[in-house]
Amino acid sequence: MTVASAAPRPVPRAPSIVRRLAGFLYEGVLLFGIVWFVGLVYGVATDQRHALKGALGLQVTLFVVLGLYFIYFWSSQGQTLAMRTWRLRVQAQDGRPPSPLRAAARYLLAWLWFLPALVIVNAAGLTSAVAITSVVGTGVLAYTALARLRPDRQFLHDVVCGTCIVEARTGNPHTP
Repeated sequence: MTVASAAPRPVPRAPSIVRRLAGFLYEGVLLFGIVWFVGLVYGVATDQRHALKGALGLQVTLFVVLGLYFIYFWSSQGQTLAMRTWRLRVQAQDGRPPSPLRAAARYLLAWLWFLPALVIVNAAGLTSAVAITSVVGTGVLAYTALARLRPDRQFLHDVVCGTCIVEARTGNPHTP
């Protein structure tokens, strides 16, 4: 009786950065509905009559709700609704969806897309929508460019969390 040695799984190459950014933008469109609904419920529940009163509470609530959204979909199916549309999937090194703990770490570290730019916006005291959008957009593009430095083209938060984005297989054998 011979025991076959388990060969290490080859890490699949990531889908193109353009495709992942398209999925990222589509995710933002879908999240707009969630953010709007949570904002409505929060405003009614707290009797919020002015946008600046209770803003921190709303931000914390949105952070938690969005975290629950991502953690649930990533750990149960490996895909959010937008990722399913773009046939992208997040997986752990073993090819399965990440554990809830790993998905939570990925959610927290994925804020690296925005956090450095938001710190700059705050430190510079920027209030113009054009200036804020420019700084955040530049930050997102800079973070995206970091993936080009890696041979597997994975983003920093995926590398740190031991996850990767791959092309999702479909049930249709005729679909590439």
